Formats: sequence, structure tokens, C-alpha cells
Amino acid sequence: MSRELGEFLRSRRARIKPNDVGLPAGLRRRVPGLRRDEVASLAGVSVEYYVRLEQGRTAGVSDSVLDAVGRALRLTEVERAHLGNLVRPSDGDAGPNRVPPTVQRLLDLMDSVPAMVLGKRLDVLAHNRLADALCGFSARHEAERNMARYAFLDPTAHLFYPEWDRVAAETVAYLRLNAGRWPDDAGLTALVGELSIKNDVFRRLWARHDVKDKVFGRKLMNHDLVGELEVDWQTFTLPEDVGLHLLTYVPVPGSGTADKLAVLASWTAPAPLPAQVTS
Repeated sequence: MSRELGEFLRSRRARIKPNDVGLPAGLRRRVPGLRRDEVASLAGVSVEYYVRLEQGRTAGVSDSVLDAVGRALRLTEVERAHLGNLVRPSDGDAGPNRVPPTVQRLLDLMDSVPAMVLGKRLDVLAHNRLADALCGFSARHEAERNMARYAFLDPTAHLFYPEWDRVAAETVAYLRLNAGRWPDDAGLTALVGELSIKNDVFRRLWARHDVKDKVFGRKLMNHDLVGELEVDWQTFTLPEDVGLHLLTYVPVPGSGTADKLAVLASWTAPAPLPAQVTS
């Protein structure tokens, strides 16, 4: 993790222009953004101390120092949490990816909105009928039901996501955040390695060290049967297992998307049971 920490800090100071923090730009700057000594000065620590931090020598680093460095680098709340994860990595992975039966029953009852459970690697671990009708999970092998693998390795993803560039950046930023949370997770490491080898865009985005949590947003999708959909998405953390989130796609009531999802729901509704004849 020492290499990851150094690369993250360098990427964050490279994006800050000196005049953004009241420093002269100068004519002979050899690095983009801030120099190490400038970050140290802004954080109120010695240059040697900050250099040790970029080198991954984190023994004895206090929360107050991390807060000061975070302020100097203008880190977001998510980036500050990521910095803490890199400095004090957790042991092991997040445990097995399992979905409690009660959660699957909850998904089945949510028949008016697409809903699914995602693991820390963006594996789709459970879903309801409407999510399947929207995303086609049942048509894929279980190992291929992964939102990151779909976005970067499936040629249809660019058609399904009209704003593919934004989806790709958010996907990589979330995987980068989870890689900091669970640095020893072999499955997550393998996924990142696979996508880095097979997709140039993923590799470039991964090198940016951007981090972003998966909380809420708006997404455009282009379904091959009902056309373009615009939904608000929201995730809910499941307390039963670390790293699991319930993801829902919610349309604006009365919108064209709501009507289209209702059509999809009607197509996937189970056939009614035959009436029982009573004597």
C-alpha cells in the first residue's frame, strides 16, 4: 500500500495550481501542481515529514496530521477517508459475498422499481425481475454478472449507457475506493488486473487515482425494447455483510420512464395462478 499512498498523494497535489492556494506560480516549475515543500508548508508539517508520508512510511502518523494534509490538498470527504484507508489498511477482505434470504424477499416485493444487491467488486449478487428485464442478468453466466466487467468488456455497454464516459469514470472511482478499503481482497485485485489488461480506458482512469462512493445519482440507459430511460439511483448499505449495497433505480412519478418501466414490469410479471374450482 505504500506505493498506492504515494501515487495518490502525488496525483492530488498535481491537480492543484499554486495560485489556487495563494502561492506564486513561478516560471520554472518542474512539476504540475504543488511541490512537496509547498504541501508541507500548507499542512504545517516539516518537508521531511511529508516526504516520509509520500514514501509510505506512515508509522506514528496522527489523525491531526492526516486532516492537515487533507485540507492542504483540498481532499473531499471521500478522498480523506481513502487517505485514511491507505495509511491504515485493514486486514483481510470484507468477508464472503452472501445475500440473506430476507433481502431477496425484499427485492422480490419491490416489483415496481429495478433493484439489485451489489458486492464490493460490483458483482450483482441478487436482483428482482424488473432489474433482470432491464439489465439482462439471467442471460449472462453468473461470473459475468458484474457491473464493472460489463461496462468495460461488453461491446453493448456503450449503447446501453448513453453517458458511458461518466459511468466509466464513476465505476473506476468506486473500485479504487474499495481497493483502499480492502487492499488484501484477492478477487478485487484480480478484477482490477483483468480490466487494466483488457481495456485501455480503464487503465487510464485507474491511473488517475480518483475515488468516489456509490451513494446516489442520475443515470441514463437505453433499453433495446422500450428505449431511453432516465432514473434516479440510490444505494443503501446492508448491515448484514460488509461491502454489500442495495441499489435501486427510481423513475420520476408520471414520467415517460415510469411508463416504460411499467411496461417492462407487465412483461415480466408471473402468470396468474388458475382459479381453483370449489364444490
